[in-house]
Amino acid sequence: MRLDKFIADMTPYSRNDIKKLIRRGAVSVDGKKAVSGSQQVQEDSEVYLDDQLITYQRYEYYLLNKPAGYICANSDVSAPVALELIDSPRRDLSCVGRLDKDTEGALLITNDGQLNHALLSANNHVEKTYYARFSGTLPDNAAEVMARGISFKEFTSRPARLEVIDRQSARLTICEGKFHQVKRMFAHFGCDVTYLRRDVFAGLTLQGLEVGEYRPLDSQEVGQLWQLADPQKVKTDQLTAEEDS
Repeated sequence: MRLDKFIADMTPYSRNDIKKLIRRGAVSVDGKKAVSGSQQVQEDSEVYLDDQLITYQRYEYYLLNKPAGYICANSDVSAPVALELIDSPRRDLSCVGRLDKDTEGALLITNDGQLNHALLSANNHVEKTYYARFSGTLPDNAAEVMARGISFKEFTSRPARLEVIDRQSARLTICEGKFHQVKRMFAHFGCDVTYLRRDVFAGLTLQGLEVGEYRPLDSQEVGQLWQLADPQKVKTDQLTAEEDS
């Protein structure tokens, strides 16, 4: 890859900034002063900026416990965005799916576009579990109705699992993510959701994360996400690794 892309991916500097840094001799590659941002480097090249080693990481994966009041977008002038809570210089991070502005909970953030797309594919049935508090009263057959699927104007929900906690709260597990889906499913029974939190996304839980906190995923968790999103890719990668060993 180009040297300027290497540095831009792992630092806050723009391509124009990097050009100036190279010009003043602040960048070296494998022990030699860099001469141009277009020179080719490898992911494992020793790139130094002002005597600080820059370690390249192609993909980053974070689980955020999103607070209410934040939106899932790259930028917005009307409200803070969830990406602002991640301390990373990368400018290519994205939210995997969306949580409503007033919804808290598990939000996966990554720059791995292929995984992002695969997890959101309608064919993969990736599960999400929500905790909801609501006004109104659920009927005795609410779980059965949700398990069969509810017909809305533009779609019919796939079978969902409802666990009633008490008269005003429940957990709901769905395998899709239509606009305001959870709220609409409760509204089908005349119940208005007053608080909503996603506790589980694709097997990832909020354990150990306070609201507003995040953590990086480890390699095993990333592998499990790929297993859910694209088992064939995981199998192919394993075979390739065996052939290379």
